Amino acid sequence: MDKSNEHYDASDIQVLEGLEAVRKRPGMYIGTTDVKGLHHLVWEIVDNSIDEALAGYCKNIEIIINKDNSVTVKDDGRGIPVGIHPKTHVSTVETVYTVLHAGGKFGGGGYKVSGGLHGVGASVVNALSKWVNVTVYKEGKIYEVKFENGGKITQKLTVIGDCDINRTGTTVTFKPDPEIFDTDIFDYSILKTRTRELAFLNKGLRLTLRDDRDMVDTTGETFLYEGGISEYVKFINKGKTPIHDEIIHLEGEEDNIVFEVAMQYTSDENTRIYSFVNNINTHDGGTHEEGVRRALTRIINNYARKNNILKEKDEALSGDDVKEGLTMIVSCKHPNPQFEGQTKGRLGNSEVRKLADNVFSQGFERFLLENPDKARIIVEKSMLAARARVAAKKARELTRRKNDLDVVNFGGKLVDCKEKDPSICELFLVEGDSAGGSAIKGRNSMTQAILPLRGKILNVEKARMDRALANEEIRTIITAFGTGIGQEFNLSKLRYDKIIIMTDADVDGSHIRVLLLTLFYRFFRPIVEAGHVYAAQPPLFCIKHGKTIKYVLNEEERDEYLSKLNNAKPEITRMKGLGEMDAEELNETTMDIEKRILRRITVDDIIAADAVFNKLMGEEVEPRRDFIEQNAVYAQNLDI
Repeated sequence: MDKSNEHYDASDIQVLEGLEAVRKRPGMYIGTTDVKGLHHLVWEIVDNSIDEALAGYCKNIEIIINKDNSVTVKDDGRGIPVGIHPKTHVSTVETVYTVLHAGGKFGGGGYKVSGGLHGVGASVVNALSKWVNVTVYKEGKIYEVKFENGGKITQKLTVIGDCDINRTGTTVTFKPDPEIFDTDIFDYSILKTRTRELAFLNKGLRLTLRDDRDMVDTTGETFLYEGGISEYVKFINKGKTPIHDEIIHLEGEEDNIVFEVAMQYTSDENTRIYSFVNNINTHDGGTHEEGVRRALTRIINNYARKNNILKEKDEALSGDDVKEGLTMIVSCKHPNPQFEGQTKGRLGNSEVRKLADNVFSQGFERFLLENPDKARIIVEKSMLAARARVAAKKARELTRRKNDLDVVNFGGKLVDCKEKDPSICELFLVEGDSAGGSAIKGRNSMTQAILPLRGKILNVEKARMDRALANEEIRTIITAFGTGIGQEFNLSKLRYDKIIIMTDADVDGSHIRVLLLTLFYRFFRPIVEAGHVYAAQPPLFCIKHGKTIKYVLNEEERDEYLSKLNNAKPEITRMKGLGEMDAEELNETTMDIEKRILRRITVDDIIAADAVFNKLMGEEVEPRRDFIEQNAVYAQNLDI
């Protein structure tokens, strides 16, 4: 034993003070240091401005990506207080930006409702930035304070000029520290999606996003929605066919809790329910969503019974039945929300469940009574969904995997691996029997399972679950996963840690991959969200020179590699497809854990992803045509 390691006393305990802790462990405060974490910094600052809007003091917020890739956030709120803080004995602005858990969100009249509950946002941004400048407009004066290198103050709060006595607000400019983040380049599309969402959730609030890196267009985009979440539903349902024209909007308030719902049924089978608390996307739901779901099922069943649409002998409609085709936004503004988990993914306040039920029940019941024709259409759609559910239940029985290694139901298609521990197992979904044969021979039989797919699977975006489950290929995939689907879905029963889509690098291969991703998104979204789905990246070219063999993914990699060969004349072969490779070659290029390239499939924005799947795989032709026309110029490596 190394005796030097036996020393352990008080001197070994490290105490991180101030913002040092944030720089040492940034993931604890912003989740990650990748692209997602980088953009999170923007929302920490914007949330402070939004809080001013929720308090009724801010009407305009501007977000600017500057030429040097710093970001500026401007608002016309009250401005951060500039007086000396009684506890820290420095200016309040400096306190907010240098002390963790300093903010107006802990009671005492600062903010009634707030999205940023922890009071760490401004200081965390400061800690993780190369520099931060804060300007406050207040009481006819312009104040400025500057920080560098993780929050070290370089200019105390100083009056730098005068302004109109009526002008108020705060301007923050920060430059993320490139030593902390994997990238410090902001993505305009990511910022745009969230900015638009915030505008929908805060009716009457004007948000402007501008990219000054774009030398062609510096006008930016402005988002202002007087209709609030009703306009959000309209936006989501663009390209879909509603079964009733108007968007149902319900709203109520109790004990300073504001509850709001907007909803509309469409002709398709997919359910889109998105919930928010103080502008935070509660992707795991919670009591606000539970109250609405419970009331929705009860009210539609009661209406159907009372009006003899649903007969006495008929089984009651389930929650899934009444949600089919529904697009709904649930928004709750709460002065003291209690979230379950660090990610704020689920609301836990029990009092909200009753409020949500009451507000929704009264409003939706009134809508059905006042609109009997539309009510009947909604009920009949739910009854059609119920009949499909019964049919799907029968088909689902065929997809149950009795145990980890049960292959009886596969008809000999699945070649499973020997290992029972899911954490080290992989399932390759392979295009065609030919490639499947090579994959079976070239795999690691201990940990790699192979499931050959014959042809293109059903597009589930256009099919109810009962029809989807009638498809043999889809049933086989469901059985292989072992998780079940629908209400029976259980992520913990997933048989494989990695689900790898392995298709040719051509148009047909891409189409099969998209069909599979549509299936995963609609039936197995938690598997995708948990990071279990991958796309294999088979090479497009094989380059041979001398005894060296090099596989490259695309023309760009090919050209880059050739430029390094110093006038050598290698043999270049375009790969024809997975089925053309022998077992050794397939293993070498696409399956070997040490050498292969996998692309993990992620879902950063559920609403945006839903829109893409609906546009590209749904019934409406026009949106798909528009997309193709706009993006055809970017297509590469077409096998024509």
